[in-house]
Amino acid sequence: MRYHDAVERTTLSIPGPLLERLRSAAAERRVSMAELVREALEEKLASHRPVPRCLGIGASGQRDTARQASDERPEPRPWR
Repeated sequence: MRYHDAVERTTLSIPGPLLERLRSAAAERRVSMAELVREALEEKLASHRPVPRCLGIGASGQRDTARQASDERPEPRPWR
């Protein structure tokens, strides 16, 4: 996939050893480092599944909620 028309420039901070691997891989494949980074990002983001927003919706911030609830016994209610 080519992006020559609609690209935005950005700056990435990449550790030295990773940058060397990127340079080597790009040279081996005869593509630019930018092209290789775009391909890697496309692959990674295509497989990304966001965490459902409902997870943690009932989080109270306390770790002993069940124990506290068992200590607080409600009065029995009449059958009717």
